[in-house]
Amino acid sequence: MVDIEKILNEAVEKDASDVHLISGIKPFLRIKRDLVEVEKSEELTNEDMLEIYDYFVRGNIDKDKVYRETKKLDCSHVFQDIRLRVNISTVDETPVFVLRLIKNTLPKYEDLGVPDIVRRMMNQPQGLILVTGKTNSGKTTTLNALINEINESQNKKILTLENPVEYKHKCKKSIIVQKEIGVGRDCLNFSSGVKNSLREDCDILIIGEIRDKETMEAAIETAEAGHLVIGTLHTKSCAETIDRMINFYEIRDQQTIKYLISSLLKLVVSQRLLKGKDGSLVLVPEVMVVDNIVAGIIRKEKISVSEIEDAIQSNSDKGSIGLINSLAELFVSDRITLDQAKSQIEEKNIEVLNRTIMQLKIKKDSQAKSSETTNVNKNLSNYKL
Repeated sequence: MVDIEKILNEAVEKDASDVHLISGIKPFLRIKRDLVEVEKSEELTNEDMLEIYDYFVRGNIDKDKVYRETKKLDCSHVFQDIRLRVNISTVDETPVFVLRLIKNTLPKYEDLGVPDIVRRMMNQPQGLILVTGKTNSGKTTTLNALINEINESQNKKILTLENPVEYKHKCKKSIIVQKEIGVGRDCLNFSSGVKNSLREDCDILIIGEIRDKETMEAAIETAEAGHLVIGTLHTKSCAETIDRMINFYEIRDQQTIKYLISSLLKLVVSQRLLKGKDGSLVLVPEVMVVDNIVAGIIRKEKISVSEIEDAIQSNSDKGSIGLINSLAELFVSDRITLDQAKSQIEEKNIEVLNRTIMQLKIKKDSQAKSSETTNVNKNLSNYKL
């Protein structure tokens, strides 16, 4: 008989981000990107998996129906005041589980490594802001840190649509309403939740995931109506995000949607997480501020990924940050290795990375020498002739 709470306790003690429960192998924890076997555990059996299913579903008819009909289920669970995001899927007619542990305390915004331009853009009165990245890139943490930042500094009504609700926010300067998406929950799907938000007098709408055309259309309509909409997409770069947004639509509608996106989109943040040299996770951000140049590229008949990337690289004075610049900064500050930096970009960009690293090193050395000269002059001024 499996002791699921013993496994969860070990996950909490070892600061795991995820727990993997699969029939035929021992339970595994994800700790700082590594998979680690749960100590003194037995291989899980099919019977164990059914017990674990009963533990999380707890006889909820709606949840059980969703799982039986779709062979998958996303739900939340609370264990010792710690929220879990539970994903149940099926292998050989047997449920398998991935549990994401959500920490009670959000890390401070400044400790995440998210560029300050992102926080400043939260003061936009309306428009569309996207936080993007692959699975396990920290999008949810960044999104909730932004919600907390607005909550502490602005007097707004914030409506969130999540599947499931992970961090539970308490109202501070803002009013926060958090709705869970799914059968038997607060909203059936994201698109219906977004559409209804127009009647809920919210200032800021947070969409946990934009995964289809209907949700994208509703998000754009909400931004057009004068709200600030912040959402996430599963894309690996800012340029790919633009491409994904446009490709939600039929070819005949794409030129129209390009004009809407170019006028409503304010910022895209694409992030990655790497294991740093000290063992901790390091955020690698790419930031695209949508100015007139970027908007013009979006409106073109044929979107050029390289043109968008070049615009990001050359637009640093307005807050944009290229992926290569972020990787070079992290290498020069000795937080990641050169091999790690190179692994995140295409072969054709290696030379650009090397050149950027050299420029940063020269700039760093120049600043260090300038600082030494200033200190020497200060010391000399203390002497009296």
